[in-house]
Amino acid sequence: MRAIETLRTDILVIGSGIGGLFFAIQAAAHGRVLLLTKKASADSNTNWAQGGIAAVMGPDDSPEEHVRDTLEAGDGLCNPEVVRAVVAEGPVRVRELMELGVRFSFTGEDAEPHLSLGREGGHSRRRIVRAGDLTGREIERALLESVTNEPAIDMREHWLAVDLVRRSEGGAPSCAGVLALDQRELRFVTILAGVTVLATGGCGQVYRYTTNPPIATGDGIAIAYRAGAVVANMEFMQFHPTALYPADEESFLISEAVRGEGAVLRRRDGEPFMGRYHALRSLAPRDVVARAIDREMKEHGDDFVLLDLSPIPRDTLRERFPNIVAECRRRGYDPFEEPLPVVPAAHYICGGVRTDLWGQSSIPGLLVIGEAACTGLHGANRLASNSLLEAVVVAGNAAERAGDLLVEGRARREPAPPAAPEASLEKLDAREGPYRRLREAIRRIMWDEVGIVRREARLRRAMRKISEIHREAQQLAAERPYSEGQNEIRNLLQVAALIIESALHRPESRGLHFMLDHPEKDPALARDTLLVLRDV
Repeated sequence: MRAIETLRTDILVIGSGIGGLFFAIQAAAHGRVLLLTKKASADSNTNWAQGGIAAVMGPDDSPEEHVRDTLEAGDGLCNPEVVRAVVAEGPVRVRELMELGVRFSFTGEDAEPHLSLGREGGHSRRRIVRAGDLTGREIERALLESVTNEPAIDMREHWLAVDLVRRSEGGAPSCAGVLALDQRELRFVTILAGVTVLATGGCGQVYRYTTNPPIATGDGIAIAYRAGAVVANMEFMQFHPTALYPADEESFLISEAVRGEGAVLRRRDGEPFMGRYHALRSLAPRDVVARAIDREMKEHGDDFVLLDLSPIPRDTLRERFPNIVAECRRRGYDPFEEPLPVVPAAHYICGGVRTDLWGQSSIPGLLVIGEAACTGLHGANRLASNSLLEAVVVAGNAAERAGDLLVEGRARREPAPPAAPEASLEKLDAREGPYRRLREAIRRIMWDEVGIVRREARLRRAMRKISEIHREAQQLAAERPYSEGQNEIRNLLQVAALIIESALHRPESRGLHFMLDHPEKDPALARDTLLVLRDV
C-alpha cells in the first residue's frame, strides 16, 4: 500500500447545494471549513429547483395550517415534533437567506411591497417563497457568492468522497473524515476533520427518468450506510408528476406552481381526469397525481398526458414562469398555444440517513443534511417545496451542533490515516465507457420493476437483477483503474438495493409506496423502515 497525502480541517462538508452552502456559511464562525463538491460548485439539485421554499409568510396563513398540510401529505409517517419545529423556524431562515443576498420575488400591488407567494399541490395557502421560476438557481448564486467571500471556507471542485474514515477509541466508532478522490490530479487524499457533514443530495439517477442532474447518484447515503449509519424510509421515492415529455437525460420539469396558478391535467383526448382521484383535482398531493397519470397512461395506451396552461392569463404566465416558457419554446413547444406533453419522473427521495433536527446521524462526528438525510419531516410523501425549507433549517441547526462537537472533540486522539488503495486512476464517469451500460441497466430495472406502482414479485426480481449487476461491476472494477464511474456505479447499486429492500419490508400502500398486492394501509406498519449494515 502506498503512502497517501493527508489534509486536516475543523469541519469538512461534502456537497454544494443549499444545505452544504448554508451550513458552511454558518459554521465558518466555529472553525476552518473545507467544502468539497464532485463537479462544478453550482451542480446540485438545488440549482434545478424551480418552485421555491415553503414558509408561512402570508397574512392569511399560519404555522398550524402548514403543519396540517405537511402531516396530511406524509400519510401517517411524519414526526409531528419535527414538522412543528421546521415550520416554526422557516420564516427566520428565509429572512437569513434574504440577508445573504437571495433576491426573492416581490409584488408591489400594495403601498408596501411584499413577497410574491405561489401555491403548489397539497398546500391550503399561498406560501411558496420564490424567485421567479428559478428559485434554486438564485439561492445557489447568492450562497456561492457568500462562500467565496468567506475566508474561513476553502471550496474545492471535482473532489469525490469515496468512503468515510472512522475512529475507534474503546467505544462506538466515530467519523474522522473521508477518503477523497481529487479528480483533476488523479490522486487519493485522506481528509481528517473534527466534524464531517454529508450534504450530497438525492439519488434520482438510479431511475431511468428523473428530474435530477447527473450528479444525483446517492453518494452520501451509500457512503454513510457502508460505514454503519442507520438509513430510513428508502422505499419512498417521490415521482414528480409533470416532467416534459420525453423525459430523457436532459429532463425538464414543469413546476407544480403552474398548476397552482390554474393549469389543468388532461388526457390526450382533452378530458380532465384528476377530479376522479382527489377533491383538489390537479392540485392534489404529488403521490396522488403521479399515480393518476400512470394509471391513465396505462389504461389508454398513451405515452404522456397533457398539461393545459390556457386557464392561466398570458401576462401571469410570462411574469411568473419566464424560464418555463423559454425552455418549452427551445424544445419546440409553445405553452401559449398548445398543452404540454408531460410524464412522471423520479424527483426526490423522502428517505435517507436517519438524523435528528441537528443533522446528527447514528455515527458520532457525522452530520447529514438536505435530501441525503431523513429527519422525519416528509414521512411517506414530501409536501411540495418543503425540501429547501428542511435543508436550510437543519443546516442552520447543524452548524450550531458542529460548534459544540468541535469543543467536545479537541482532545480526541487523531486516527492514523489509511493507506491509499492499490489502484491506478482514470478520468471516467458512469455515463462513459464500460460503465454506461451498467448504469443504464440499473436505471431500467428500477424504472420497470420499482417504479410508481409495485408488486412483490417484481421487487424480488429487481433485487436478483441488481445483484447480478453488482457481481459484474465487481469484476469490471478488478480489471480497470479506479474512477468516478466505478465509484458512482458502486453507489447507484447500493441505493438501488436499499430502495428495493425497504420496499419489501413494507407490504402495504402508503404515500409514495403503492403495492398492487397490498393496496390498503396497514396500521401496524405506521413506522419507519430502518436498515443498518451490521458487519462494518
